Amino acid sequence: MKSSSSLRVTDLFSGAGLFSAGFRAADCEIVRAVELDGEAVKSYRANVSTNIIRGSVTELEPVETDILIAGPPCQGFSTLGRMDPTDARNNLSLDVVRWAKGSGAKVVVIENVPPFLRSPQWKLLARRLKAQGFDVETWELNAYDFGTPQLRRRAFTVASKIGKIGEPQATGPGKNVGRVIADLADQPRGEDPMHTWPIPVGIAAQRIELIPPGGDKRDIIRLAPDLCPPSWVKMGCQATDVWGRVDPASPANTLRCTFQNPSKGRYLHPTQHRTLSLREGARLQGIPDAWQMSGRGYAVARQIGNGVPVPLARAVASQVTQAFN
Repeated sequence: MKSSSSLRVTDLFSGAGLFSAGFRAADCEIVRAVELDGEAVKSYRANVSTNIIRGSVTELEPVETDILIAGPPCQGFSTLGRMDPTDARNNLSLDVVRWAKGSGAKVVVIENVPPFLRSPQWKLLARRLKAQGFDVETWELNAYDFGTPQLRRRAFTVASKIGKIGEPQATGPGKNVGRVIADLADQPRGEDPMHTWPIPVGIAAQRIELIPPGGDKRDIIRLAPDLCPPSWVKMGCQATDVWGRVDPASPANTLRCTFQNPSKGRYLHPTQHRTLSLREGARLQGIPDAWQMSGRGYAVARQIGNGVPVPLARAVASQVTQAFN
């Protein structure tokens, strides 16, 4: 068996490298990462490893590796999205099978949203991996149970040729939002290139100023119905988290790529009249402050929201690498 320091890892659909960061923390060597988003590739190179190629997983050839990890697009499966079974991206997960065979990987770890495990694509994926001699198990883990200040459930498909691995045990709850971002409240916007947020103007600014701590769109409806579209009244108590302030005494809700848009969820600062900054969002994903990510605005928010929370990635990596000992 190999020690973790000699284990080679390939990361498909790598994004900015949050999943890879967990395996780097376990002393693995990243031999190849593949990502299509140019800004994410730059971020990966700056913070994780230079061994990344910008390109499509479907067009590149596998390299020899011990552990193959992948985070294929989840939009077609996510309950926060359209859950569109015809989304062309849904079938990208199946290309992991080709990489598993061509790379000689002993373990394959695929991360996605929990509904992925109930999809036709997952059933076909599992069947094809088993045909290659892998034992296949699934884990559904909440990042909060592994030290992330965020409620975020993720599904992991773990295919192994070295025996059953078994899911990692929770390491302890994450901190609340207040403890994680409190020191940034008085830091000027832009002092850290990632401590930035869109400056609200017009109706958006008026709405935000009306929302009290812990409040949301229901407060706007109550205090200023003239600032509300008719659809809000028709929807009533549905989608109450939108235009909501995060609760500093609790973990954050799942951080989406659109966390700097108040209409997409409970992403307003606990007290200040703005959304969370990119740095605050990064902290909620367990991304170290030393990381500077390439791009501006949504390009960075997307890299943050698309990733595996780093503390959860570390726990998964530790569990997988220990199985090689």
